[in-house]
Amino acid sequence: MSVYDKLSSLGITLPPVAAPAAAYVPFVRTGNLVFLSGHIAKKDGKVWTGQLGANISTEEGRQAARAIAIDLLGTLHAAVGDLNKITRIVKVMSLVNSVGTFTEQHLVTNGASELFAEVFGAEKGSHARSAFGVAQVPLGACVEIDLVAEVG
Repeated sequence: MSVYDKLSSLGITLPPVAAPAAAYVPFVRTGNLVFLSGHIAKKDGKVWTGQLGANISTEEGRQAARAIAIDLLGTLHAAVGDLNKITRIVKVMSLVNSVGTFTEQHLVTNGASELFAEVFGAEKGSHARSAFGVAQVPLGACVEIDLVAEVG
């Protein structure tokens, strides 16, 4: 099954690339690697603000991470032209806006990791990963995620 067939079966439509909010580009390709800039959580077209452990639950954070993964896929599509050319999701880094006592950043980030594995399959979608708790994310977003992918 192609990546696009899988996305369709999941009811996912890829969004267009969002315009950068500062002095950076949405992606950089060097050799067979594509580096995507951090994408922040959005809900209903607006920044999904909040802090895990204060006013956002782990499950809501997980949903935010999944939503970011969809946005990342839209940017990855723009970067390579065809998601079927992706040979591996290499690395995911997740910044979770959380209080100092919150310790479930890894569970929040699963929302993105599990979608990548579902869309690309276990072999291509499984990746190295870091999930950090941070005091703040730009614009007060609850989660920010960036990505490195390999293109065949």
